[in-house]
Amino acid sequence: MEFEAEIQATRTDPQALEQLYQVARQQGQREDFRLALVTLFEQQPQNLLYAAWYYRLRDDADDAEERPTPLRNVNWLVAVPLSIVTGLVFWALSDVEELVVSGSGDTPHLFLWWAPLATLSALVYLALTARTGLNRNLMVGAGLLAMTGYTIVATPFLNSDWKTEQILVIAALHLPLLCWFALGFSVLGTQSTPAADFAFIIKSIEVGIIAGLYLAAGMAFGGIMIGMFEALGIQLPEIWLRMIAAGGFGLLPVMAVASVYDPAHSPADQDFEHGLSPLIATMMRLLIPLTLGVLAVYLLVIPFYFQAPYDDREVLLVYNLMQFGIIGLLVGATPWRGDQITGPMGEWLRRGILSVAVLATLVSLYALSAIVYRILEWDMTPNRLVVLGWNVINLGVLGLLIYRQFTEGRKNWVASLQAVYSLGLQAYLAWSLLVLISFPVIFG
Repeated sequence: MEFEAEIQATRTDPQALEQLYQVARQQGQREDFRLALVTLFEQQPQNLLYAAWYYRLRDDADDAEERPTPLRNVNWLVAVPLSIVTGLVFWALSDVEELVVSGSGDTPHLFLWWAPLATLSALVYLALTARTGLNRNLMVGAGLLAMTGYTIVATPFLNSDWKTEQILVIAALHLPLLCWFALGFSVLGTQSTPAADFAFIIKSIEVGIIAGLYLAAGMAFGGIMIGMFEALGIQLPEIWLRMIAAGGFGLLPVMAVASVYDPAHSPADQDFEHGLSPLIATMMRLLIPLTLGVLAVYLLVIPFYFQAPYDDREVLLVYNLMQFGIIGLLVGATPWRGDQITGPMGEWLRRGILSVAVLATLVSLYALSAIVYRILEWDMTPNRLVVLGWNVINLGVLGLLIYRQFTEGRKNWVASLQAVYSLGLQAYLAWSLLVLISFPVIFG
């Protein structure tokens, strides 16, 4: 049985056994650890260390079954004021015709600043609620603002309008990603584990869904309010319309984080048994066979339209967006604990994830060939280079996932998937930083 050999090796070392338990817990294998220890205790009841752990784990399990899920107190006293301040700042930047980046033509400042400003507010909320790390989070937020400022200052030195436009659009897409990593650093620190990284990803998906629901409700409310005034023949001034749109949008980020994430606990200790987590996991797992069928049919159709991504960049863009969608699907379908899905269901889920990854890799290789062809045929541009980089990284993630599932097998397949996602996060961070820092220099 798994963990038996490791536990036997620590039968006289309480500290080593505790460390082994913590590793098992972080990897979602607490139940495997418990079963192995129970087996050894039954074989060696005279071992006092085994006996102590036996009763500890038994009592913990009983408490977990009897104890109701505690209600989480959201720190609205901090979340609401921060949301209002963020909304007011967004409102101040919302004149998209006047407040544009110098030398960019028509790129509004708000498109670049919204994510760093919202993230700064979220970082302050996390620190004040957790009552720790405020100075660190402020420094991280300042770094995000500095990165945005660097992008804006660097663009006038580009030697053509189309390069400036492409660089700013690329920055507007990558700054939110960098902000997400900043939030991850805030809650994970520098000593995170793959299980903790995975927990952060899942909670991030929840935050995104909640933010989308808030946005839909806000749009409905704003539309109804404007319609009521128009029914009376009252046309609201543009400045108030901007307050409703941009200011209302600024309320969302901190409110969404506060609604989902508990800063008093680490990502691995968040509640995954209630709320949106089970719904997201179930939905993603139901999409696995559908996605598998779509990819299979698509691979059969590709030979009849083989030249499409080579000639049409919009088709190529769809292929590369597909990569992110597939990886997001695989992440959402992955169990957050090794013992969450076992037996035949767990094995079929593993096979489904692996099959989708294999077919997605084939489509991605086809897309990669089209990117390389377009670069060789029409020269390198910022857009082509950034797409090439993301394609290679996503291919690496899919390839590593497939390799590890075949080499490490069924025993630790969940931990193996989470380890791949953790490495993928590091690659995403490195490429995002490289794009934001180096592109203005490379194409200047």
